[in-house]
Amino acid sequence: MSETNPAATAPVTADAAPHRYTAAMAAEIEARWQDFWDAEGTYAAPNPKGDLAGDPELVARPKKFIMDMFPYPSGAGLHVGHPLGYIATDVFARFQRMTGHNVLHTLGFDAFGLPAEQYAVQTGTHPRASTEANMKNMVSQLRRLGLGHDKRRSFATIDPEYYKWTQWIFLQIFNSWYDDEAKRARPISELVAQFDSGERAVPGGGTWSALTEAERADLLGEYRLAYASDAPVNWCPGLGTVLANEEVTADGRSERGNFPVFKSKLRQWNMRITAYADRLLDDLDQLDWPEAIKLQQRNWIGRSEGARVDFPVDGEHITVFTTRPDTLFGATYMVLAPEHPLVEKFTPAAWPEGTRDAWTGGHATPTEAVAAYRAQAASKSDVERQAEAKDKTGVFIGAYATNPVNGEQVPVFVADYVLMGYGTGAIMAVPAGDQRDFEFARAFELPIRCIVEPTDGRGTDPSTWESAFASYDAKIMNSSNGEVSLDGLGVVEAKERITEWLERTGAGAGTVNFRLRDWLFSRQRYWGEPFPIVYDEDGIAHPLPASMLPLELPEVEDYSPRTFAPDDADTKPETPLSRNEDWVHVTLDLGDGRGPRRYRRETNTMPNWAGSCWYELRYLDPHNSEQLVDPEIEQYWMGPREGLPHGGVDLYVGGAEHAVLHLLYARFWSKVLFDLGHVSSAEPFHKLFNQGMIQAYVYRDSRGIAVPAAEVEERDGAYFHGGEKVSRLLGKMGKSLKNAVTPDEICAEYGADTLRLYEMAMGPLDVSRPWDTRAVVGQFRLLQRLWRNVVDENTGRLSVADVAETDVDADTLRALHKAIDGVRQDLEGMRFNTAIAKVTELNNHLTKVGGPVPRPVAERLVLLVAPLAPHVAEELWRKLGHTASVVHEDFPVADPAYVVDETVTCVVQIKGKVKARLEVSPSVSEEDLEKAALADEKVVAALGGAGIRKVIVRAPKLVNIVPA
Repeated sequence: MSETNPAATAPVTADAAPHRYTAAMAAEIEARWQDFWDAEGTYAAPNPKGDLAGDPELVARPKKFIMDMFPYPSGAGLHVGHPLGYIATDVFARFQRMTGHNVLHTLGFDAFGLPAEQYAVQTGTHPRASTEANMKNMVSQLRRLGLGHDKRRSFATIDPEYYKWTQWIFLQIFNSWYDDEAKRARPISELVAQFDSGERAVPGGGTWSALTEAERADLLGEYRLAYASDAPVNWCPGLGTVLANEEVTADGRSERGNFPVFKSKLRQWNMRITAYADRLLDDLDQLDWPEAIKLQQRNWIGRSEGARVDFPVDGEHITVFTTRPDTLFGATYMVLAPEHPLVEKFTPAAWPEGTRDAWTGGHATPTEAVAAYRAQAASKSDVERQAEAKDKTGVFIGAYATNPVNGEQVPVFVADYVLMGYGTGAIMAVPAGDQRDFEFARAFELPIRCIVEPTDGRGTDPSTWESAFASYDAKIMNSSNGEVSLDGLGVVEAKERITEWLERTGAGAGTVNFRLRDWLFSRQRYWGEPFPIVYDEDGIAHPLPASMLPLELPEVEDYSPRTFAPDDADTKPETPLSRNEDWVHVTLDLGDGRGPRRYRRETNTMPNWAGSCWYELRYLDPHNSEQLVDPEIEQYWMGPREGLPHGGVDLYVGGAEHAVLHLLYARFWSKVLFDLGHVSSAEPFHKLFNQGMIQAYVYRDSRGIAVPAAEVEERDGAYFHGGEKVSRLLGKMGKSLKNAVTPDEICAEYGADTLRLYEMAMGPLDVSRPWDTRAVVGQFRLLQRLWRNVVDENTGRLSVADVAETDVDADTLRALHKAIDGVRQDLEGMRFNTAIAKVTELNNHLTKVGGPVPRPVAERLVLLVAPLAPHVAEELWRKLGHTASVVHEDFPVADPAYVVDETVTCVVQIKGKVKARLEVSPSVSEEDLEKAALADEKVVAALGGAGIRKVIVRAPKLVNIVPA
């Protein structure tokens, strides 16, 4: 570190107390130390090797990798709610440095995304220009907060040298398949070798060598972890793109823009995340995450055990998954989801003889009925389709299936209460045991057969029932076919017996099902990573060789995907890249021995989640152009070790809103890279912490429109804006709600250290809390008192007493070491609010004692403050005569002799009322404490000679006496 003393350049201001800690002084101190940290590389975290190697003494320390969730550089800039997590991780990282760790803490930008593209469409500004301007502003705002990031490691996902590796990872996933026997991903070349050698049979018979190139591509597509398929998607005409399920709101609208979303069938890229469902579930147990987040992931993955059952239809079959195969004898009809691919296949040209009018929907043919119903269902969200209160609708498709247990012909319907997103998209309907099936059966006059004996006295005739009866405790009845009988069995035994029968007869098998669906990975947008895929004249997809990466996003004149009327469900996407003819159609030599050929590029782009699936790895080795990450560097920072069985980031802090999307996707990518041997960590983030939200009051006028919070006046408990009474409600902070407070404003009025202290002191980090600008001054005064305890406000000189610790009074030593002990524990546990309270208590003690603060106390007080208010700590540390930065100083260690209280107060109660207080040793025995209490004059007087029935002692703080 430099021996330069930046504190020596501090200006002297004309004031009644010219060296008082003011906002102006804070601004000058903070800017100067920020410049110093940048110039000295104070926060550089050395790697064990590579271009960021250095300082072997630091590398030899235990490491700590601390991360914030990837920020998106919004054009609106930061409000004071945004830095909450960033300040918290900065405080924790500073504490870890001071406790002997090599700390990696940096911040990049998740810069691809829809907002920049929408802004480009509206203004004609290139997304890169607006995004880079937003990043520059955000970097400036964050720098002002004094965040200790290793700036050498920062990047943005829009940097070609970054998304080169995003594309490279996509190719690794594309060129892989999941081996169910080995329970891991393997290179697709190994699967080809199995087909070629005959070790693995080619489906349908034949040999690998006899297949055409297109047939081989189609077969491998059934196995690849990244694959293209024609599948039902969420099509949003108003945005001109398809959306993942997670990007559609509960009422069937787009999360961004609030446009209607429809079901449509398109050829899209998908990630086979379902192959990892079991591992994604099982490995949650080894992660230090909030239980609420683990529960959300478990529910989203949705593992359930049951059976697969095949219902024959015209020589083929419909497969269903059921968790209750024991109710198979009660299945009286079947339902296919409107999007099910078998609907068209099994729909005949004419209605079968005897088809009921109620089943046809009033249409002349099954084809007309199904088409009309599908169009109706496409306009509804999944939530609407499954609403319990809605009327059950559907149409008969004109086909019958055979119930395998009794040979009964059951009609097949299409109905919107069945979704393709769960199971097989088909159900066997057991109306006696499922309320939705019961209501549908009543509406369409379908049989209801009692197969579980009711235990509530309703009887066994379903025609008299008002609702379905479902139970796991009842006995099975009416369930026998001569080969297998379930009658009289409990549910568990019945499930085992029918599953064994299904497997023996070939009608089905026991199986596990997941709610999790494969990840839709295509977007019809411009501002995203291009796919490193080209198509030949036969439409076969070919991966680009790694030497052709990055495939850079080309310049286009029109950034907008073609959008349509929001309600026009019959439209199809048209991507911006498809209009760039010179880029789309290219002649390339892919190095496959075929020489130059004509290809067509993929014109979809990757979703904005792609770049955030692996960014923790780029922080480790950000300038590596030869490989994803150096294995030794990855092992050092993220490899498995004691307490981290799957490896990963030591601490990851961000909002709980990413519980499913980002966290699940990143875990999937990590596991694929682990299986293929590219990383040693099978999980990206070992410890997860969700910070709360800083809220603010929203004021609305009589029209319900938000008015500027800064212009609202409070009078007699009511609130007024421009003379008009307005309502007040606590909510989010944001520009649109006109209640945003920027960190720039607070820094200008009080300084960054005050803002840092206030945000950390507002309450527990994981709890949401209301912002109150008026309360910020409390932390500013704390810093002013701290300053006065070290610096003479009139002269600017040091005012501490140069005495030995042995000359410090016992009360002060006790206050100091109790503060050290408490603050250390609180910072380790991320209890920053209580740590600040303990610092305040110590500072107030020194102020109350008066006189010059002893140097041993002053120095350790500054070290306690350093993680929380680093600028003022640096300034005071330098004034105390130290030449090295406080950042890497050792955090104080408490002397145990001063931490234990010399005495504690014991309360003595008689009949529940306090009669005396005793000062006793913390280690006093129950026997001695009882004797002391009974001998106390006040207790003797209160008893007045009465006998004692019982004495309850809770040493050292309570004695409860019960008179006779």
